[in-house]
Amino acid sequence: VQLQASGGGLVQPGGSLRLSCAASGRLFRINFMGWYRQVPGKQRELVAGITAVGSVNYADPVKGRFTISRDMAKTTVYLQMNSLKPEDTAVYYCNFHSLVEDTNFWGQGTQVTVSS
Repeated sequence: VQLQASGGGLVQPGGSLRLSCAASGRLFRINFMGWYRQVPGKQRELVAGITAVGSVNYADPVKGRFTISRDMAKTTVYLQMNSLKPEDTAVYYCNFHSLVEDTNFWGQGTQVTVSS
């Protein structure tokens, strides 16, 4: 399984970006799809996640601004980011978790920079 993330870039404060993460290969028993972010010197942190049954959760700093969604085939996950702030600047990684051997799949990361 490979995850391909896209959609990052440079945006001004208050702007929007939409990240996408498409999976290729055979997916079995995926129970969670999510987006994490990481800045230099800090641990990777969960930004938003969606479970197999559609439950969503968000980190407090992004609540009300970010929206996670997925396609019907459950092979692509999206992150709509609105009202972006400089503190949202990070490398964003997508993640699929499989119940098969408790496996995590990661995308390659996409840089989001919020700056005027």
